[in-house]
Amino acid sequence: MSYVNANSLVSTEWLAEHASAPDVRIVDASWHMPAAGRDPRAEYEAEHIPGAVFFDVDEIADTDNPLPHMVPSPEKFSSRMRRLGLGDGNRIVVYDSHGLMTAARAWWLIRLFGHQDVAILDGGLPKWKAEGRPLSDDLIKPAERHFTSRVNGFMLREKDQILRNVSSAREQVLDARSAGRFDASEPEPREGLRSGHMPGAFSLPFNQLVNPEDGTVRSAEEIKTEFENSGIDLKQPIVTSCGSGVTACVLAFGLHLLGHHRVAVYDGSWTEWALDENMPVVTGS
Repeated sequence: MSYVNANSLVSTEWLAEHASAPDVRIVDASWHMPAAGRDPRAEYEAEHIPGAVFFDVDEIADTDNPLPHMVPSPEKFSSRMRRLGLGDGNRIVVYDSHGLMTAARAWWLIRLFGHQDVAILDGGLPKWKAEGRPLSDDLIKPAERHFTSRVNGFMLREKDQILRNVSSAREQVLDARSAGRFDASEPEPREGLRSGHMPGAFSLPFNQLVNPEDGTVRSAEEIKTEFENSGIDLKQPIVTSCGSGVTACVLAFGLHLLGHHRVAVYDGSWTEWALDENMPVVTGS
């Protein structure tokens, strides 16, 4: 079988051939867990795919919210996109320094705010570098471009909706964290968070959708099997979750590749849920 939405994933060969096209824009959306001690912006400034602009996952967010990188207002998102030279009529290609992990968050946000012509670079920066393709440390100042925000609320879920869903089970919740974090056999990386998962949730660690050799997305047949083995029904609506709304977008991207239309992301994810002592938590597999 083939990806239903194959145009949402582009190869390094495709990008190398089309990078200079007038309608193509390249975005580096690298981000790292705080404990990693890495600065994604500094890494971008040192080397990036030529022509790429930096999408700051922590800043293109609701910075007044104590939770990490929550969805910003439409006004802020439009403003940041304009400054990056990203807007109407652009074909946007997003990558990160992991291969897929955080590029999916930018891909999802861009689609959430109404821009559909956005794709992820398969294998990301690691594959690009492994192939000896050019890198740059030039910091470009792109010409501003109009971006029209049209929020698609069907793609987003909030805590109260997830709590109601615990009883109604109208949507399946699929958790992208590791199996150990899901079943509480290993601690959460964020201090003060309870371990475990939401009642009724299913588990599919996000990295099971990528090839460990080169970070590329696995075949349509393979990712379909991973989703089915997690226990979910691919014919029913799904909400993806993770630690803080980043890798949940990897699962949403995988479902999108398969043509699944009823997929939303729980933005606050486990950080928001576990911090609230009133929210029910389940341990074990």
